[in-house]
Amino acid sequence: MSSPPLGRRSHEGSANASDSDSEDEPTLPLNQFYPYIRCALCCGFLIDATTITECLHTFCKSCIVKHFFYSNKCPTCSIVVHQTQPLYNIRPDRQLQDIVYKMVPFLEELEREQMCSFYKERGLDVPKPVIVSPPCPAVIKRQKKDNVPQSVFTVPPELDVSLLLEFVGAEEGICNYKPLERRYLRVSGEATVRHVELFIRRKMELSPSCQVDVVCGDHLLDHYQSLKEVQNFVGEDALQDGLLVLHFGLVLPSQS
Repeated sequence: MSSPPLGRRSHEGSANASDSDSEDEPTLPLNQFYPYIRCALCCGFLIDATTITECLHTFCKSCIVKHFFYSNKCPTCSIVVHQTQPLYNIRPDRQLQDIVYKMVPFLEELEREQMCSFYKERGLDVPKPVIVSPPCPAVIKRQKKDNVPQSVFTVPPELDVSLLLEFVGAEEGICNYKPLERRYLRVSGEATVRHVELFIRRKMELSPSCQVDVVCGDHLLDHYQSLKEVQNFVGEDALQDGLLVLHFGLVLPSQS
């Protein structure tokens, strides 16, 4: 009995090996990836994936923007995203959005159709997709390096007062408080002295019986005064290198 040619035998062996390799590849159902590709607010697949920079939790852009209308905390971990403007600390996550579109069939096409119908029903022009420009030549990059570097981060115009908080000490009998590690702040001029006191209380973990006195120059400040009013009232004496300097101390409430 003649044996089959060597070439044919090797071909059949490689075919069987490839079939066994494909059978060994693990296949996972899509629902196992739901915690990573679905929004915790609407429970749908992520659309315009947007990540909170403070905790890296991701939601649909429209969902997280609506959430921040009535809360400044992350819906998942409840961390404070920003005391006054939480929308400053969110960023688009385009890589995750690309992954979602590749994992969920027809999701991108369906979202595009719904967006087009939305604009057409209202008589508006459909936005064109963003076209990524090709990289600039190396010569232009060298020219840009010679220019004066500009800051990537732009301070929002609402945050128009820079603070320096100086701790002057605590009255005898006050203990068990943490040091204030964050002494430099940039806040809105509409914020009041009461907001500064609440910030100090939270960061130093003060007891409710402890009183915080805030002083600017020689003036003991009232809770209702805004920081802009304090800066205008005290004048240049309150500023140090462009910073509004506030001294604060911890005292016990009067017994009277």
